[in-house]
Formats: sequence, structure tokens, C-alpha cells
Amino acid sequence: MATASFDTARRDASAGPAIEKIPDFEPAATPLGRSSLVGLTRVDLKARLADIGVSEREQRMRVGQVWHWINVRGARDFDAMTNVSKTLKADLARAYTLDRPEVITEQVSRDGTRKWLMRMAPTGKHDHNRGAEIECVYIPGRGRGTLCVSSQVGCTLTCSFCHTGTQRLVRNLTAAEIVAQVVVARDHLDDWAGLNPTAPGADETRRPVTNIVFMGMGEPLYNVDSVIDSVGVMADQEGLGLSRRRITVSTSGVVPQMERLGTEAHAMLAISLHAVRDDLRDTLVPLNRKYPLAELLAACRHYPGLNNARRITFEYVMLKGINDTDADARELVRLLQGIPAKINLIPFNPWPGSIYECSDWERIERFSEIVYEAGYASPVRTPRGRDILAACGQLKSETEKLRARARMMLEDGIGAEGVYAGGDDGDED
Repeated sequence: MATASFDTARRDASAGPAIEKIPDFEPAATPLGRSSLVGLTRVDLKARLADIGVSEREQRMRVGQVWHWINVRGARDFDAMTNVSKTLKADLARAYTLDRPEVITEQVSRDGTRKWLMRMAPTGKHDHNRGAEIECVYIPGRGRGTLCVSSQVGCTLTCSFCHTGTQRLVRNLTAAEIVAQVVVARDHLDDWAGLNPTAPGADETRRPVTNIVFMGMGEPLYNVDSVIDSVGVMADQEGLGLSRRRITVSTSGVVPQMERLGTEAHAMLAISLHAVRDDLRDTLVPLNRKYPLAELLAACRHYPGLNNARRITFEYVMLKGINDTDADARELVRLLQGIPAKINLIPFNPWPGSIYECSDWERIERFSEIVYEAGYASPVRTPRGRDILAACGQLKSETEKLRARARMMLEDGIGAEGVYAGGDDGDED
């Protein structure tokens, strides 16, 4: 798939905060050493089998077998593939692995939310031969388990209220690295065929993964090729088996790629909106200076497959004294007129150094009431995982957050709770 190109021209610094960042580097096509088959598309898996001599006549059958063991059974060793010949298993083991990203830390919130710091396989000297690190969050809910995945190491954008936006953009994640986050979550939740995490007496905070949201680190539509490919792997009904209607991709408004996302991924769309006037949104979401509200909302109205059953979710973070007046609520309703929509009101999740505060609860309720009375669903998103810095807008890779001493403690097996309890006040979320 061809790499998407963008107009990344920067405005003069006097025009306001930078709109975008450029990545430190692009990952190599394959990691150093033996590469993992976990997370690959069917096309890529077929190519890997061809590379070790599987004949074209056998490729379709062998791809189906290996695909099933990886994406249905969660196999971690080629020897577990009982219907694959000994010869092929030996060939696979010589050339490849079934390695997942390494989980550096797992934190579990009081509310059952889990946050994993994952280290990807190194892709070359630019990865410092260690591999990039990202965060991924699992949120158990009534009848569902939602996994919030990252699409970049860092973020292209510079949204002023979001902590992830304050770190540099290291690189895009590959499609396999995005899918591998789902695999890791299923490993930790015993969420594979033959296992039953919701059996009687099971932990209610370990529900199977039913929903995926691309709301972790990164702007998904600046990594659109990998995002589209990863959605295809997640939604394969002979593999991970997730419904496309339960996969939501959130964008701050990369207008040129929205139609392609809908046409090729058939994913649900969420818009990180947060303001109803261009002058304010230029500050909160500087990408608005490139694709202003009128252009963004026109693209929303033409999003492929949009109807009352496939509504767009508009995310609106509640910032005290900034965007939370009755007039803002009424203007929001006016802007979205005619768009099948749901509006998620998000209490601002504070992080050290932020200049913003969360709106008072009474103000949030009044804002929600105005939107609801206009005919829009306007749930107020309950903050989840705040105590482990896993809530919306709080993610920031641990390599950005912790001092060298803290990182060494983590790698020596001392959890993040021990780091912070020990008084290391590194740059937290």
C-alpha cells in the first residue's frame, strides 16, 4: 500500500503553536533479528511463508492454519500448532518468532482499568537497539471490554490540553505493532479460544476485548496505511473477530484522509473537536489552522456509511472558563445540525504543567442538558484510570516520563507504584 503524503508545511512561528511535528525516523521494514509473525496481515503472512519455501500450491492452506493459531488460539510457540507438519514448524521456528511486544509495566487502577507500557522489537539503530515504547489501556465496562490502542510513538500533533501532544513524535507504529497490542491484552485477560475469562466466579474486571478505540498515543490518520491494515486484521472473522462497528478511529481532523478511512476500513469515526470557534480551536487543536471547522464538518457530513446507526462521535473536553458556556453548548448544537452524531463530554484530566482546569460538575451537567434537549446523546464520560494516569489525554510513553534512575528501577522489576512512592518526581502524565 502506498504511503500517504501530506502537506506538512509549517506556519510561521508567529502564527501560533506548531501544527505538526515530523517523526524522528521511519521504522525499518522488518525488525532486527528474527521477526515475529504476530499482527501481520494475511498478505504479509503469505509472503513470510513464501520466503521460507512454502510452495504456492500450499500457501493458502498453510496461511489459514498459522493464522488460526496466532489470531484465534493465541499460540506463543510453533510447537503448539498441532495440525502443522513438523518440517514446517521447524522452518518457521528457524526464521521467525511469535514474540509479542514486551510488557515493561502493568498498572491496575482501583476501577479495574489496566495500563500497559509495551516495548516494541527494535527496528534499527534509531531505536537505540531497544525498541520504541508505547502505552495501551484496557477499560472493563458493563458487558464490554474496551482497548485503547496507540498508533504512533508520541504524536504528530500539538494539542495544548493533551499530555501526549507535549512529547516528540518518534515514529509511526506498523500495522503489526498496532495489532500486537490487542494480542498482548488478550494474553493478559485469558481472552483466547478455549479460555473463558467471564466464567462464573471470574474477575469482572477481566472481560473479553469487544471494542477497540484508536484513542491512545498518536494521530491515527497521520499513520493511515497502518491503521487501515490493522483494522482489517482485527476485524477478520476467522481471526481476532472484532466487529468493525466496534472499532472507532479518533482523529483531530486530518480531513484529506477521512473519506479513505471510511471507504477502506469501514470503521466508526470519532472527531476530537473541543471547540466551536476557529479562534479557540486554533489554540486547543492547532491542526484547525490547516483544516478549519467548516472544512472538517463538511468532511464529516460526507463520511462513507454515515447514518443514524453509524453516528460520528464528537469528543469535547470540558475546560473551565474556556469552552464550557451555555453559548458554547448552543453553538455546538448548531454546528452539528444534520450530522448523525453522539457527543462525548470529557471532564478534563489534569497533568502536571497543564494550564487548564476541569469544568465544575454543575457546569458540565448544564452543558450536557442543553445538548441533550437539542436531541443529541450527550453522555459525560466517567474518568477511568486517573490514579494510574491512564485517562483520556494523560498517556505519555514512560521513556518520556521517568528519569534514568526510575527507568532502571522499572527494568529491574520495580513497578511504577514503587518508583513514584520512592519519591522520584519525574515528568508524570
